[in-house]
Amino acid sequence: MQRRAAAIYVALFVVLGAASYSLVATASAPTVTFENPDHSLSENDRFTVDDRQYTVSSITAETSGGGGGHGGGGAELTRSGELTWTNDSARHTQMWEHNSTVTYQNEEYRVLVAEGDDPSTFRLQETVNRTAILQDDAAVNNETVTVNGTEYVVREEGDNRTLIPTSEYFPDPSATEYSEGDTVRYQGNATTVSRVTGDGATLAWTSPRTNTVAVDNHANVTLNGRTYFAHFADNNTLVLEDDYGVYTSQTEEIDTYHSYVNGLWGVSIVSFATAIMLLGMAYMPSRY
Repeated sequence: MQRRAAAIYVALFVVLGAASYSLVATASAPTVTFENPDHSLSENDRFTVDDRQYTVSSITAETSGGGGGHGGGGAELTRSGELTWTNDSARHTQMWEHNSTVTYQNEEYRVLVAEGDDPSTFRLQETVNRTAILQDDAAVNNETVTVNGTEYVVREEGDNRTLIPTSEYFPDPSATEYSEGDTVRYQGNATTVSRVTGDGATLAWTSPRTNTVAVDNHANVTLNGRTYFAHFADNNTLVLEDDYGVYTSQTEEIDTYHSYVNGLWGVSIVSFATAIMLLGMAYMPSRY
């Protein structure tokens, strides 16, 4: 009679454990999906946000961690991407420092700011290539000499040597003066002298500039003043959704699913363990 009762209870717990396990085995885990996202994009796709055009320049998926060996953790997949957009009228600036050498219209010039506490002009003075001039003149030495603090060019005529002051030998460099507000042609752009200080002259111009926006998975990204939630549906697809609540509700469903699954696993484990224990107790030898 004892074994018959135990068998009934064992059968009950086995059925309960099997039912819980079948629910776990047949259940489908929910995933984050957006049925009608604002943008579903692949690499090189273009899209517009309030008249500003963006391009998906890259989508990457990297695996980190994991590896073999005892105690190694699982590999983690990280997805990210980059968007680019072009500002056709971006402002660029460049500083020409006082007494520095710059290349302007394929020539070398020295920048010389006017003296004074508040200068408003500067000069571009031609750089005289003394080495090239000396090498082109076969009648003089290729190097100058300094005598009593004065620099000379040495001209040799037979056994005679003549010292010519460099200020007389080399041509006077040409120079052009510019003021704040003047326009110069620099690197193919109409460039304005926006400011002159004792440190140098600042040039400013407008030309296209490409800007890059980094996109991380499950993070917000601001595009032209609008905020989107970024989700990488797979290694090749970027989804942008402006309603963050869609993602929140789905993650709550996923968390609830995992809670139910963990509970069903617990029921299965306890049921099978109880059935085994009852069988063992039922067939234990009796003492009289």
